[in-house]
Amino acid sequence: MLPAVVKLCCGISYPHLRNMAGLQRAAVAVIGQEITHLQRWGWSQHLTGATAEFQYNESSHEAVNQMKDQLIYVKQGQEALRKATRILENKDGWNVEITESNGDVIYSKVMPGGRRVFRLESVLEADVDELYDILFLRVEEMHKWNPSIQQIKVLKRVGPETVVTHEVSAQTGGNLIGQRDFVSVRHSCKHKTHVYLGGAAIQLESFPPLAGFVRAEDGPTCILIRALGAGKTHFTWLLNMDVKGWLPKSIVNQALPRAQLDFTRHLRRHLTANACPR
Repeated sequence: MLPAVVKLCCGISYPHLRNMAGLQRAAVAVIGQEITHLQRWGWSQHLTGATAEFQYNESSHEAVNQMKDQLIYVKQGQEALRKATRILENKDGWNVEITESNGDVIYSKVMPGGRRVFRLESVLEADVDELYDILFLRVEEMHKWNPSIQQIKVLKRVGPETVVTHEVSAQTGGNLIGQRDFVSVRHSCKHKTHVYLGGAAIQLESFPPLAGFVRAEDGPTCILIRALGAGKTHFTWLLNMDVKGWLPKSIVNQALPRAQLDFTRHLRRHLTANACPR
């Protein structure tokens, strides 16, 4: 299974990043590192409210089944990233939705089936490692600086590059969609000068929708972070979401790009508040 997954993830070829030297070789190296991690027979699995660790034992049928389950999440995350980058690399059909004075631009296109997806292009005053730390490694802390999020909890950690999360949106003023909750797999591919963060909704029988909430579904979605030098990065975010419920499309299509702009505004404030003197 893993060789096929490698081929999928190494097919990433977002056009405006192609001018980066060694991108394809870097992607191969990142996935190779991931396989090395997976082939080490020690795993840590962090569950809500508890931490459980187990060591692989060749004679243990249960451990083998656990590893197979974990690899399924890795494959789902990598597949989400591959599909999301395919959406981005197709230049047809994108239209400008919003242009901000700070240079942020949001584009949209209608996908087969009628769903509209949104692409944010922005430049941030942060380096790749800092954004990777904030958006992936410390994802559970996102509610501290983003008031649109009530909570993000990591349900499972599958090696260093894949996690399963439960997210609850906050009930804030101006939230046209209302509160939603999400269960998603999130996968990262990191290199020195660029990062790919992909994700998609998954089904967990052990974690049904919360009472009183609508279980929305995101993905395939992704964030691409590329170093520009001088402490700046180019930030691309594909937002692809089915909010469920009975909201009119006009309301949803107004709220989602606004949520992207709100997110980057809160992220910039967080970066500024935590900036070290240069």
